[in-house]
Amino acid sequence: MRVPCIMRQPGTIPAGQVQRELATAMDVLPTLVKLAGAVLPTGHILDGKDISQLMTVKPGAKTPHDAFYYCRDERLQAVRSGPWNLDVYRPNWNEESSSRKPMLFNLKENVGERNDVTASHPGVVERLQLLAEKARADLGDAATGRKGANLRPVGRL
Repeated sequence: MRVPCIMRQPGTIPAGQVQRELATAMDVLPTLVKLAGAVLPTGHILDGKDISQLMTVKPGAKTPHDAFYYCRDERLQAVRSGPWNLDVYRPNWNEESSSRKPMLFNLKENVGERNDVTASHPGVVERLQLLAEKARADLGDAATGRKGANLRPVGRL
């Protein structure tokens, strides 16, 4: 998924810069809290991370996300890490099929996700599948019937 975001803060965010690191709307709250000099409340799980280094285009700034999980309707859809995106579930696939296979894409070389490179990168597939299992243990996955330890209902904290 790619969604543009435009930020402006003269004197803080350099004009005319493009940031290509992964960030998400969930990162806005922790970032604004940090920039305001406040402290996040404890006792709540927040999926977002501070992206102020990305916003201000600090040299060498990298995404704070080792992995990012795309979910829809309590189903794990994909796992992204670096340039790799592993689609673990697509809604148009036959949900009853036990032959459903994940598909791997290199987003630097194939932003449109048209060329599945699963066969040529088995190590990447294995690493991302382990990350998918970590997400299922944490968030659950309705597609596999897993109940996550920290499942947060859609639209709620």
